[in-house]
Amino acid sequence: MNSTQRVKDVIAGKAVDRTPIYGWLAANLSEELTAAYGSVEAFEDKYEFDAAHIFGGPDPFNRELLDKIRRESDEFTPDLICDQPIFSDPDDMSKYENIKAALAHHKKRDRFCYVQTPGFFENFNGVFGIEDQLCWLAMYPDELAILYRRQADWTIRFADNCIDLGLDMIHISDDWGSQKSLMFSPATWDELIYPNFKRVVDHVHSRGCLCSLHSDGCVSAVTDRLAEIGIDVIHPWQETAGMSYDVYLEKYSDKFAILGGVCIQSTLGFGDYKRLESEIRRVFKLLRGKRWICCTTHYVQKHCTVDELKFAYDLIYKLARVSGFTLWKWNGNIKGSRSRCGRSLILHDFAACLSTASRKAGLSGLNANYVRTA
Repeated sequence: MNSTQRVKDVIAGKAVDRTPIYGWLAANLSEELTAAYGSVEAFEDKYEFDAAHIFGGPDPFNRELLDKIRRESDEFTPDLICDQPIFSDPDDMSKYENIKAALAHHKKRDRFCYVQTPGFFENFNGVFGIEDQLCWLAMYPDELAILYRRQADWTIRFADNCIDLGLDMIHISDDWGSQKSLMFSPATWDELIYPNFKRVVDHVHSRGCLCSLHSDGCVSAVTDRLAEIGIDVIHPWQETAGMSYDVYLEKYSDKFAILGGVCIQSTLGFGDYKRLESEIRRVFKLLRGKRWICCTTHYVQKHCTVDELKFAYDLIYKLARVSGFTLWKWNGNIKGSRSRCGRSLILHDFAACLSTASRKAGLSGLNANYVRTA
C-alpha cells in the first residue's frame, strides 16, 4: 500500500496497514531543518510522510487595484469593490508552475497531495483586516454576499485546474473559530458562508475529488452542517478550543476524517518531553485505527527545537506502525512454539491472531492466554 492509497483509505474509513503521518513544518523551521538534515524534504523523507500540503497558483486578487482603491478611499468598505475587477485570472496556467513542481516531487514518493485553496472569510481578512471584516459582516452583509459569491466562482475554477493537474484533495482554508466558539453567529455563517462553501464542495465532489476544510478554533456550532455538506476531512479538530475527540468519535467518525492530533498550541514546542510523549500516546490510543491522519494542528512554531521535533516524530513514526486494529502478544507456553510465537503479532482482528497462533503451535484448537499490548 502506498501513501496515496493509505490516506485515501483512511479518509474513506477503510482498514489500512498503518496510521498515515504528516506535519506542517516548513513555515517556521525551514532554516533549522535545513541545517540539521540538509532540507525540510530530507526530514519528510526520513519519517516517510504520507501527505503533502501544496501551496501555489495565482494570487486570487488584483493587489494593485485593491491598493489603489484603498488609497483613494476614506474608509475601505465592501461596497467599494463589489463590482470592481478585483480577482485575478484563475486560468493563467503560467501561475501553476510551483504547484506542478511540488506535485512532481511528492508524487515520486507516492504521497497524497492536497492544495491550499482560498475560502471566504479568511481570504477577505487579507483585504479588509479581520477586525474590520467582522464589523462588515454586520454592516455590509449584502455586499459581502456578492464578494463571497465571486470568490466561490474563482475558487471553483482554481479547483478545476488543480484537479486537472492531479491533486488528490482541494483543501479550503477558512478560519471561522475562536477559542470558544465561532467568531460570528451561526446565523451569519448560514447566510454568508454556507451557500458558497457548499457550492465549492459540491463542485469538487462532482469532479470525483476529495475536499477538506482547515479552520482553527471551535467550529462545533456548524459541524453538523459540515457533515451534511459532505466534507471529507477537517483540520485540525482543535482540542484546545473545546473540540473533543470523544465527540468526534461518537458523533462524526462515520461522516468525515480528521487531520491533526499533535497540538502546537499546548504540546509540541514547550520543552516538556514527558508531557509531549504522554500526549502523543494518548491521542494515538484514542484515534489509531480511526479516520485519522496524524499531523500537527498548525505550523510548528519557531520556539520548537529540532531536537524536540525529532523526539516527537521518532515516537509518531513508531506508534504509526502499530496496528490500528488489534495488537496482541502471545503469552502462552506451548512446547515447541515459544521461539515463533513469543513475538508480537500485528493482525487485523483477534480471529486472525488465534488462527495464526494455532497453526504455528500445530494445534487444531487453542485455549491460551493473550494480552493486549500498547
